[in-house]
Amino acid sequence: MAPRFYLETLGCPKNDVDSAKLVGALTADGMVATDDAQAADLVVVNTCAFIDEARRESIDTILELDEQRPAGSRLVVTGCMAERYGDELAAELPEVDQVAGFGTAFNQRTAQSTVQPAAANGRRLIPVSEAPIPDFDLLNLPRPASPVPWAYVKIAEGCDRTCGFCAIPSFRGPQRSRDIDQIVTEVDQLEAREIVLVAQDLASYGKDRPGQLGAGSIVPLVDAVAARVDRVRLLYLYPSDLTDELIDSICRSGVPYFDLSLQHVSKPLLRRMRRWGDGQRFLDRIADIRRREPDAAFRSNFIVGYPGETEDDHDQLLDFVERAQLDWCGFFSYSAEDGTYAADLDGAVDPELMTERLAELRELQDGITAARRDALIGETMTVLVDESGVGRSHREAPEIDGVVHVGQNVVVGQFSEVTIVDALGPDLVASGAMP
Repeated sequence: MAPRFYLETLGCPKNDVDSAKLVGALTADGMVATDDAQAADLVVVNTCAFIDEARRESIDTILELDEQRPAGSRLVVTGCMAERYGDELAAELPEVDQVAGFGTAFNQRTAQSTVQPAAANGRRLIPVSEAPIPDFDLLNLPRPASPVPWAYVKIAEGCDRTCGFCAIPSFRGPQRSRDIDQIVTEVDQLEAREIVLVAQDLASYGKDRPGQLGAGSIVPLVDAVAARVDRVRLLYLYPSDLTDELIDSICRSGVPYFDLSLQHVSKPLLRRMRRWGDGQRFLDRIADIRRREPDAAFRSNFIVGYPGETEDDHDQLLDFVERAQLDWCGFFSYSAEDGTYAADLDGAVDPELMTERLAELRELQDGITAARRDALIGETMTVLVDESGVGRSHREAPEIDGVVHVGQNVVVGQFSEVTIVDALGPDLVASGAMP
């Protein structure tokens, strides 16, 4: 009987792509996926280390799966937390058999060939890999066809920016963009109706390879993918790189969905974050896009409580949220990260005040989102049916936005024209649906 593996993925869509690549590699090695950790020979946790809350979730998941897995199985921790805190994890979590950083191969054979003498608890422990060069590159590994009608595709790894709050470049490294041909090949392999392009800094795709790709390469890439699938969607666009050419390409693709990485709107605070822009520039760009494409949908995320954030900064953000009328917004409390520029800044915001500001912003945005969804009642729209009774229009990105409830008779994986008859908070209800 082929050995079985169980994979748990935490964090962002980019981790989902890495996990899909791992599934492809483990399957090619002769292993079989299982949805039951208690039946697995190999249990893998792809961790997130972006903020403290994500790290706590990763640790909790590791310990929970350790309790579930059968005797004789192996527990491997990979992903951002493994890369950033590998030695610490290995020292503090004897339950883990291997801590594998990015590009470290692990499978049934490598686990068996690198075991140490049994630990006191009867389990064999595998040391943290110290290979300076990855055995394989996750970025360009093949992956299996998508099990759902959509799929994430990572077009680059790493980031060249120096945002004050972000530690990602310290463990993901500088940006490295893939070839367009490699990306298009992966798109074909996935056999999905919708492709969601992701990267740490999506719109900067190609800048790191001026001789082969160059700045602005995101536009021909979007056009190339749009020519092969029904929908192409972009996540995480840095506002300074949102050029007219890129806006035109997004609108031309038929999915006018703009996920703008704004983080704040106060100009002094943004400079303290080591970021570009200000609220008025953002509002002007949003208005310009809406003039070109009135049906455009917008998402953004904002950090609350960054060191030095004043009451006036907070009021500016509230005013922006009210005026921008974005479809979707995420608000997150600032998390101090070791080694980042912001970690040593003065002006720490009291946690209770941070919580109050978060609640105020979320309440405001919830009302805006609900009103924008209510305004769609009576509209006819095209939805891609992701699963029985659930679809999405161009306004909803998978997994992070609301959904459209459709009739059970609509075929999964197909597009359908539906009429909206109701709205339930972030979700829409089409005629004939039973949410």
